Amino acid sequence: MDGTDHEADLAEHQAITAETGMPIYLCKPRSPWQRGTIENTNRLLRQYLTKRADLRTFSQANLDAIAHELNHRPRKIHGYRTPAEVYADLLNSDDALTA
Repeated sequence: MDGTDHEADLAEHQAITAETGMPIYLCKPRSPWQRGTIENTNRLLRQYLTKRADLRTFSQANLDAIAHELNHRPRKIHGYRTPAEVYADLLNSDDALTA
């Protein structure tokens, strides 16, 4: 790790993987090519918010509208379905995680 606060946040990743059966991939610092989905999401957010935007200056309704736009925008990675459609399908499938 790189000595940041993320170190403490992710210190238990092996235990989480063992308990859930879901592997956790840790990206290397300053390696945006390892975080394709995150970088793409950041690019989409920049269509609505500047990089240094102070979110405190936006109303909750404004932020909700941006989230709605992004969650209902078709994505190539999902076969041009929206994240909302994929999420709804997962909730209604036998593969849905249950507590």
